[in-house]
Amino acid sequence: MPNQTRGLPNDRIIIIGENFNATRKIKATSPRVQEVDGRTGIAYTDLDGTRKLLDCTDVIPDDPAERHSFMIPHVAQALRTKDLEYITYAIRAQERAGAHIIDLCVDEMSVYPEERYEWIKYLVETAQSITDSIVAIDSSDSKTIYAGLEAHDSSKSRPAINSFNLENGRQELVGMAKERDAILFANASGNAGMPQDAEERVANLTQCMDMMDNGGVPPEDRFLDALVFPVGAGPEFGGHYLDAVRALREKYPDVHIFGGHSNVSFGLPNRKLLNQTFVTLAIQAGCDAAMLDPLMNPPADFDGFNFAANALTGIDEYSVKYLKYHRGLRKRKKK
Repeated sequence: MPNQTRGLPNDRIIIIGENFNATRKIKATSPRVQEVDGRTGIAYTDLDGTRKLLDCTDVIPDDPAERHSFMIPHVAQALRTKDLEYITYAIRAQERAGAHIIDLCVDEMSVYPEERYEWIKYLVETAQSITDSIVAIDSSDSKTIYAGLEAHDSSKSRPAINSFNLENGRQELVGMAKERDAILFANASGNAGMPQDAEERVANLTQCMDMMDNGGVPPEDRFLDALVFPVGAGPEFGGHYLDAVRALREKYPDVHIFGGHSNVSFGLPNRKLLNQTFVTLAIQAGCDAAMLDPLMNPPADFDGFNFAANALTGIDEYSVKYLKYHRGLRKRKKK
């Protein structure tokens, strides 16, 4: 398994919290959508136990028929209104649930690149005023990532870059990672599009590994993403991902391997169960990190499985780490 990455634990499944992404939406018919003092918005309880409301009155349709199918872009709304209470809640709730890295994405805030640059700068600065955790600057546009890195204060924490791949223009992120002492995510997308099977995922990430070797990115700072696709769209997609993870773990024992694991359940009911099962299968296959909603799928469950599985299969010789983990659980229960 990988050496410890500076700023991250080495005895836990590393959790990348995916919730602060401007694409995130909530159904307008959700019980979380309430009316308070003439305002309509998303009700939530902050970490101090106080009931609050993210005001979404200006974006929710008045027409009941439109409202029935409307999806509220709550993260984008919090950003546009600069609702610091909701932004703080959305970040710290993930931390409290067990996230080690907070992913930040503003790509849907604007179709204009210059506006996206300003949004990512604002969000990185705001997030770093809220948390000391590592923040991952996530964008499909390398220049947006660069703008986020410019705003990032490395005296508070290291940055992470999400993500480098074989698409034209993305290779410059390797140099950015080296220059900024950043953790670098690399995904299995090819120059011609998405991978079609496990073999193509491994081939694409092998090329990425060669580029990171040449760019001087330390192995422990590399996170390989074999790309998770929804099984509702293709029943073979889950197997493709898991097969790729097994092959990558055998080939590259010193790097981190993860995926956007919650993608697997998109469009299906009881997503929590599907995500929980899939992450467990991914850990068995060789993943030591996961990108997911830590409020939906508590990371503690994955840690318990990982420690137990390593003890049972002899990876953890004489169950030393499992026993330490168990003692820690007992101490927390007594508090």
